[in-house]
Amino acid sequence: MIPALIIFAVTYVLMLVFSKYRCYIALASGIVFIATGMLPFGNIIGAFDFNVILMIAGTMGLVSLFIESKMPSLLADLLMERVKTVQMAAVSLSLFAGVISAFVDNVATVLMIAPIALEICKKLKTNPVPVIIAIAVSSNLQGAATLVGDTTAIMLGSALDMSFVDFFVYHGKASIFFAVELGAVISALILFIQFNNKKDRIPKSGTRTVVTDLIPTYLLCGTLLLLIIASFIPEKPYITNGVICCILFAVGLVISFVRKKTFSAVTAHLKEIDFETIGILVGLFLMIGAIEEQGVIKAAADLLAKAGGGNLFVLYTIIVWASVVISAFIDNIPYVATMIPVLMGLATTLGVDPTPFLFGLLSGATLGGNCTPIGASANITGIGILRREGYEVKNSDFFKIGIPFTLAAIIPAYIYIWLVYGI
Repeated sequence: MIPALIIFAVTYVLMLVFSKYRCYIALASGIVFIATGMLPFGNIIGAFDFNVILMIAGTMGLVSLFIESKMPSLLADLLMERVKTVQMAAVSLSLFAGVISAFVDNVATVLMIAPIALEICKKLKTNPVPVIIAIAVSSNLQGAATLVGDTTAIMLGSALDMSFVDFFVYHGKASIFFAVELGAVISALILFIQFNNKKDRIPKSGTRTVVTDLIPTYLLCGTLLLLIIASFIPEKPYITNGVICCILFAVGLVISFVRKKTFSAVTAHLKEIDFETIGILVGLFLMIGAIEEQGVIKAAADLLAKAGGGNLFVLYTIIVWASVVISAFIDNIPYVATMIPVLMGLATTLGVDPTPFLFGLLSGATLGGNCTPIGASANITGIGILRREGYEVKNSDFFKIGIPFTLAAIIPAYIYIWLVYGI
């Protein structure tokens, strides 16, 4: 277990220090884990989250068609007509991304909203880096708000036998949705303050971009609708969301080929898929699969469960903040999957309600990914979008927004959950 933990830690340090080479570092680390036998060959396929990979590839392709149609430019024009400053535009887009991500996967949300933000920044000749980062962290925040917001929320709902409504009212009390939204309000204020230096007035040109092809917009909206519908289907195949995105992208490619009658109409959009971002995720999946195989995640979960000395508030506090720290470096899905049965057993042993422990686990693990640029798939995706536009995202750029945002979101939720369910 110790060698796996050392390799994992060194890899993350290298990825943070040499940000331009994250893809190669992650893939190399994954190969090392396989070559050393820490990740057995038989477990390689199981380490991949094909749903995320397919969803990113399909949505990136759809977004490429969407951008070509000039619809993001039109939406940027409409937003610029309604807000007065760059500051308000950035905060508005972040809040909008949060609302969407309460019902749709965070990665898909970033891929859908980012083109609009990029168009606004291009028109106003302002740096899009902080805006895209704000959209990514806002998307991560709302994953715990509803039963369908994120895989970890689905896991929690299954563990406590919660319905969609239970995320709003549970056991007669205001549920975790309100804890998340309280954090969202405070974090939105933080974003407003952080964008305080972007009070440039938005000029009103009086002209709007003309969109002549609405099919990509219909396909993207159809994707959004199908993802929401699919989230309510019980026991569906886990790659359902990825298949939906890829099928609608394929439909878009066929329509583009029929219209233009040239293969470049297909290959141009296939080239827009960011394989470097996918490469980073592939490497991370291998790394996480290896440390899970070596028992690192289980050991961390057991260590948390034994802490607290029987004091429920201390134990709750450790669960929340340790989850924030741990999920800043490892994917929250295997961590939450491991911790749920541990905390359920712990609550049974102590003879207490597991709700505050599990709600604290979900909020901490969901938000912890916002602490680092490689802590969540949405962050990696947002940085990948910026890289393809020619912008390098420094660690300091991300920390400047991600850490204050995380603290502003988690502290109110931490207090709320204990006051409502812990006392």
